[in-house]
Amino acid sequence: MNLTRRTACQLLPMLGTFKAWSSSEKSLPTTVRTFDELHAEKDAGAAFRAILEGRTHTGDYLEVHETVLEPNAAPHPPHHHLGEEMFLVISGTVEITISGKATRLGPGSAAFVAANEEHGLHNAGSGPAQYFVVTLGSKAE
Repeated sequence: MNLTRRTACQLLPMLGTFKAWSSSEKSLPTTVRTFDELHAEKDAGAAFRAILEGRTHTGDYLEVHETVLEPNAAPHPPHHHLGEEMFLVISGTVEITISGKATRLGPGSAAFVAANEEHGLHNAGSGPAQYFVVTLGSKAE
């Protein structure tokens, strides 16, 4: 078969689907679990509950977890990664710093961090702070 530049250019859009096609991972199944069924892992100053992690049926990475931070605690030092993250604050007060700009967030607040932006957060309140994290695109490592 002769591969011309025209044919190669016409095939380019298909490259984005190879990741999903070649993945040996199965897609996340439809699942229902109550909050009480989610096991909490405890660390110094924090408790984490994994909710789901895997690939969607389109091959996109998706991870969701819940964190409860004690006052003045942080889950980890500021960092950056390829995945994008959304934070949803349920209770308490957190301070999130994105690319050097700090913002306080209370219940009902949300923040979105684009890929490769340095970010970190800590509990800026006097009681526990609970929030959910949704990671999209790539695993945060």
